[in-house]
Amino acid sequence: MKRSGWHFTAGFMILGILYLISFNSCNSQVVFQLKHEEITCGADRTERYLSLLQGKRVGVVANASSRIGEVHLVDSLLRLGINIRRVFAPEHGFRGNMDAGAIVKDGYDPVTGLPVSSLYSVRKKPDAADLKDLDLMLFDLQDVGVRFYTYLSTLHYVMESCAENDLPLLLLDRPNPNGFYVDGPVLEPEYRSFVGMHPVPVVYGMTLGEYAGMINGEKWLKEGVQCRLTVISCEGYDHLMVYDPPVRPSPNLPNLTAINLYPSLCFFEGTVVSVGRGTPWPFQVFGHPDFDMPFTFKPEPVAGASLHPKFEGEVCHGIDLRNNGLDSVMNRPGLYLGWLIDAYRTFGLRPEFFNDYFDRLAGTGKLREQILKGWSEKQIRAAWEPALNRFRKVRSRYLIYP
Repeated sequence: MKRSGWHFTAGFMILGILYLISFNSCNSQVVFQLKHEEITCGADRTERYLSLLQGKRVGVVANASSRIGEVHLVDSLLRLGINIRRVFAPEHGFRGNMDAGAIVKDGYDPVTGLPVSSLYSVRKKPDAADLKDLDLMLFDLQDVGVRFYTYLSTLHYVMESCAENDLPLLLLDRPNPNGFYVDGPVLEPEYRSFVGMHPVPVVYGMTLGEYAGMINGEKWLKEGVQCRLTVISCEGYDHLMVYDPPVRPSPNLPNLTAINLYPSLCFFEGTVVSVGRGTPWPFQVFGHPDFDMPFTFKPEPVAGASLHPKFEGEVCHGIDLRNNGLDSVMNRPGLYLGWLIDAYRTFGLRPEFFNDYFDRLAGTGKLREQILKGWSEKQIRAAWEPALNRFRKVRSRYLIYP
């Protein structure tokens, strides 16, 4: 039986207006700039690192976003005579065409013939056998600055393996498209998983180069080991820039709107609500078959969501945010819980709105409890502040960019 649609639609309209008003009033002095062509990513600064690779046996952690200009990083380096011996593939695979959550298998790259070792299967950490014929590991992935995005955990395990095997790691840094704010609950140790390994908030406001320095400096690797890390920084980037990656970082983040909405909408992955996987608009729409709303979508198996997306073949009624991503986030940087709270109320305030995955995404059991108890977004956000302030002090020690 469908629930009343007026409360849901009107509620979201009101929440959206308040959201934009509060964004503008909180940050009227801050000017964000959308940049792309003025930034030079670490991979493009070949003059800074080619000499470090020459004469070395190199392993590479990369995916489709790893590029020098318009050409894949690995293809480019091979043409430049670099001796790449092995490729390591994170979630979505080396060429970046696999579904979210799909097991990545060991194999060979059909383009180069290089052996590919999976870092997204039962094993998520390179072992000594993978590294025995290497002199150096190269890491280049486009992150989106969100704790539950698994490239961060891949970085952790690669650093740990390199430290344990005394292998230097060269990280080619890239801008963080959500790097202009810090927000969300800080992960509590008992909720540590591959979608959250460190005591950081959902949005941490750092590039992977900065974050790798923090992993080392805070001794978060096993037994406090530290990796021999070199970061090739970006040129022309700072944390007030909003960066639009030229290559989608993963199949279900096809554009900057999805990337900017991802920190807020990914919480729905731990609920009964669909975030549009299996549609042309993942992380830009959300809905449920029982919501009574005019906007509809029907999830179907598509590239990037071929593994039976939630509500496959069912008509979902919900909210279209395709024109609401970048402007909203730029006007007031922060997570937005209004969509989640109102969807829970519309579902009938029933605990089964949430599933077991929700607490792992949140990094805490408190957020679910607070929503079940009827806390407002303002009350929830106030509860985050002490831990966020502690993290900001830690973060400040590792920033490379102003």
